[in-house]
Amino acid sequence: MTPDAGAVSDVVPISDTVPISDYAVIGDMQSCALISRGGSVDFLCLPRFDSPSCFTALLGTSKHGRWLLGPATSAGPVTTTRRYLGDTFVLETTHESADGAVRVIDVMPTGDDRADIMRIVEGLWGTVRLRHEWIVRFGYGKVTPWVSRQDGPGGHGDRLITAVAGPDMLVLRGDRLPSAKDGMHVDEFDVHAGDRLDFSTTWLPSHLTVPTGLDVDSTVETTMQQWQEWADRCPYEGPYRDIVLRSLLVLRLLTDSTTGGIVAAATTSLPEDFGGERNWDYRFCWLRDASLTLDALSAYGFVDETALWRSWLIRAVAGDPEDLQIMYAVDGGRELPERTLDHLPGYAGSTPVRVGNGAVTQRQTDVLGEVMTALASGRDAGLKESERSWRIQCALVDELADRWQEPDNGLWEIRGPQRLFTHSRIMVWAAFDRMVTAVEKHGLHGDVERWREVRDAVHAEVLARGWDAERGTFVQHYDTHEVDASLLLIAASGFLPADDPRFLGTIAAIETDLMRDGFLLRYRTQGGVDGLSGDEHPFLACSFWLVEAYALVGRRDDAVALMDRLVGIANDVGLLSEEYDPGSNRMAGNFPQAFSHLTLIRAAQALSGVTTRGGAG
Repeated sequence: MTPDAGAVSDVVPISDTVPISDYAVIGDMQSCALISRGGSVDFLCLPRFDSPSCFTALLGTSKHGRWLLGPATSAGPVTTTRRYLGDTFVLETTHESADGAVRVIDVMPTGDDRADIMRIVEGLWGTVRLRHEWIVRFGYGKVTPWVSRQDGPGGHGDRLITAVAGPDMLVLRGDRLPSAKDGMHVDEFDVHAGDRLDFSTTWLPSHLTVPTGLDVDSTVETTMQQWQEWADRCPYEGPYRDIVLRSLLVLRLLTDSTTGGIVAAATTSLPEDFGGERNWDYRFCWLRDASLTLDALSAYGFVDETALWRSWLIRAVAGDPEDLQIMYAVDGGRELPERTLDHLPGYAGSTPVRVGNGAVTQRQTDVLGEVMTALASGRDAGLKESERSWRIQCALVDELADRWQEPDNGLWEIRGPQRLFTHSRIMVWAAFDRMVTAVEKHGLHGDVERWREVRDAVHAEVLARGWDAERGTFVQHYDTHEVDASLLLIAASGFLPADDPRFLGTIAAIETDLMRDGFLLRYRTQGGVDGLSGDEHPFLACSFWLVEAYALVGRRDDAVALMDRLVGIANDVGLLSEEYDPGSNRMAGNFPQAFSHLTLIRAAQALSGVTTRGGAG
């Protein structure tokens, strides 16, 4: 059966901001697409996570590009449900009205060197009217392409639409192609029970010949099989298993399958403070976030992924240890200049919209602690060191031994003055501790006497200068009485035992100062440490750290209660953003956020009695 044609109305603008929780994500482990509950692909960067976007409605309106395939306004009230098929990122969305129901399957194929999105429409019962909009705007919504309709390489009946601008081309195929109207392509049609329509969008360099289309059914089957086979390797059977497995899958999704680089999130400039300036680009590979991700994966035996990332790390940091950056591009590139996109109004009016990240030039002394901890976890999981990988680690910590006493910007990328952050010092201690252990436990060779000397000196300094005896807590940095949620990692890192009264006092101070409506802030922005205006919402990773701390100190009931609260704010397909606004019950910050999902995994491990190897990283 074929759908009935119908009149096409003007493009529907996004008049109201779509909640972050209304988005699902699909991806091919080289890029991701955010798809709204209404069926609109509102953010997509091709061919890589950090490429300029071709659909950017997430940070503006439909005029900045989107691919909508969802119920038309004339369809009347619609109930939408969705799920991932099994343990995959193949998304199934069902729209049901009083007159019928339709199902849409969205998938980005894995296992090849192409960049495609495939969308399958199936009529279930009755009749539902759908709207199709294909609005391509390259260059983060700024560049309108030259669009043409032509015959494809598949011979008779292979009709397609191409959109070309500069180096980029998008190709739309489908059983029913939309029509050109005012610089976009739109269509409306009825889908009856038993109807099926297949659509695909493919990116390729504009100088290449348009490739043939993929076989839809076999491609979807292969992609599902690859995701499911990876998920089936997870041995975890502890508490919160379903969302732990989904979180592991998210970490896998955000790992580039070719280079091994792990991005912190799929998006840029989703605000930490709605309407404010705290909008950052997270589509890059932070050494810290990647290290924490690998520690979580290695704890479940995903050693191959640890090896792939270690190879990426060696390539990225190769050279003079003094040139070490805190983040890199997906391919290990070093140039990430920050600029603003003033043509975009921003998510919920939050400007500026930024691409690139100025924090790339910061000094964050804690980073090597996380890196060395992740590599230690890999060793403990059976990953063998190569001569090159070990020599680079030695060079990095030897350089750290010369400079660890310098102030830094801390793990929160403070854009105010550099400080002597307590957490940074603790992770310096962890870096040398893991290197000493590598020599003592694994028989590797290095300047272990110097490493022990620095490790002990750092430990003594933190106890002397990072401790506020009057308040009975460790402090954010040596010149303040403020606390920081990162201090919750003191016990998990191995710096102090969990039952140490100083750690217990720190937990109490953090609960007093940083708890907001049942969730934890990173730190009090009112303290002025970050050099930015405005406020922010509770940072989800910090609350998961508190779950872990509660479990370590024996406050299991508190740990379970907080974990239940946190798991309860994941959206309907198990995804978490960076922050959460409990006052308005809405997600905030970039999405989906690796940091939130990896700390969820750690928290579940702590509740199950399984500790992460090597501590904080």
